[in-house]
Amino acid sequence: IGVLVFVLIIASSTTTYVVQPGTRGIKVTLGKAADQFLPEGFGFKAPFITTIVSVNIRQKTQPVRAECFSSDLQQVILDLRVLYRVPEAAVVEIYKQFAGDPFDSLIAPRVQEALKEVTALLTAELIVKSREEIKQKALTAAKAKIGDLLKVEDIVIRNIELSKELERAIEAKMVAEQQAAQARFTQVQIQVEAETAVIS
Repeated sequence: IGVLVFVLIIASSTTTYVVQPGTRGIKVTLGKAADQFLPEGFGFKAPFITTIVSVNIRQKTQPVRAECFSSDLQQVILDLRVLYRVPEAAVVEIYKQFAGDPFDSLIAPRVQEALKEVTALLTAELIVKSREEIKQKALTAAKAKIGDLLKVEDIVIRNIELSKELERAIEAKMVAEQQAAQARFTQVQIQVEAETAVIS
């Protein structure tokens, strides 16, 4: 009787499932996935032959490192954070087409490709100065490449790495531009003072 009760408890526990908040369930029966996802909550399933696979639909953040070249053929390395999530409507298709997290096979390559296309149109100096513009253009291009399977919410550029020589060259150019601006200001100031003296 004890063995029978134990078997009944085990059997009954395999007929129910719970889909946790922030996830959607996919019913897989004898290796075949159902066409519709399961919403959050409690439900029943066929014992032993059916399993419930959970798919997280919360927003996630993943690091991406993109090695790009500028229009003046300088290597630029971008350290990014990509914010993305799995849309509810694409849960079943994502499970059927991609093993595990689809980020590495779907999002990361397309984000890197989009960044390479954007940075190839700018000089290294402009890439450093136009961080927000690069982000917006790359985000738009990445969304177009990825489509509706996954939702890319945002791209955050954390750091832009240049070669030491290029960093020094850009810094020297900026210093020279500041000095030239200061010289022009001084020249105008002297001219105004001279004109004021003449008027006086």
